[in-house]
Amino acid sequence: MRAAGHPALAGRLTADDASHCSFAYYADLFSPPEAQGGEEARVDGEAGEIMEGLLVELTAALTAQHSATGPRDSAWQRREEILAHARAEADTSRQAQGALSAFRRALNVATTLMALRPWSGVARWATPKLMVRDLAQVSRYLARGERDESGRTLDCRVRQRVQDALGDVPKVVVAHSLGTVVALEALRDHEAATPLLVTLGSPLSMRTVVRPRLLPQPPRTPERVERWLNFWDNDDVIAARPVLERDVLPNAAGVRPRSSRVDSDGIWVHSAEKYLAQAAVAGPVAEALLSMEVAAAERRPAP
Repeated sequence: MRAAGHPALAGRLTADDASHCSFAYYADLFSPPEAQGGEEARVDGEAGEIMEGLLVELTAALTAQHSATGPRDSAWQRREEILAHARAEADTSRQAQGALSAFRRALNVATTLMALRPWSGVARWATPKLMVRDLAQVSRYLARGERDESGRTLDCRVRQRVQDALGDVPKVVVAHSLGTVVALEALRDHEAATPLLVTLGSPLSMRTVVRPRLLPQPPRTPERVERWLNFWDNDDVIAARPVLERDVLPNAAGVRPRSSRVDSDGIWVHSAEKYLAQAAVAGPVAEALLSMEVAAAERRPAP
């Protein structure tokens, strides 16, 4: 926000008394303390099938992006070979039934894809695990299973955390990765206005696996969302199909996503921190917050 020209607001937001900011935390729902076996043990059944579908679509999208680039020199041919190997690893139709769990297959594919970038040996070890963790959480959420003692599914419990954070007053909503799926579904029945929805590194437009499982169908901008900005990085493998406006219908006011590319440096550009460090992302958030403050002041009765 400082880089975008809003140092005063940035100072207030980072102050200890920034009580007007809410963070919807739900990571504990995916990895409760008593869980045995971690993420791998829970990516089975329908969640495993979704994971495998994500891998196929992700490698297909990356292949399409690669085919549109040039020149077709030796480096291009090397990337072509890497992508072909990743597609073969993701394609379960050519593999023995039960040969690998969906989680293990995802690790293999992710490790292969890391060779597309000139990263260090440590990066090639760490980054596949980050990628598979994110894909696993998307898969488990969309499987609509893992019921608790009261019968509520995992996705329902996750959405409740977001709905609790939203409250009943207008808020700017910033969502990242799986959070973009959660936010879209949580906001569908939200009665308070959302002056701005910002989505970062979103998998919403993965048409084979994610888009058909969104609730409700067909996907559309929630009615009380007044503006929607979507940001993607060209090196973000989770946002393999980044232009959301192609796949999300407008609401009654005609609001639909508007997608823009940002470019970050580093090993794993999918992280929320990478996106939030961009002035192009922080600037509109700051402007929306300041506009809300002005509107609230105008509504207050004169002393």
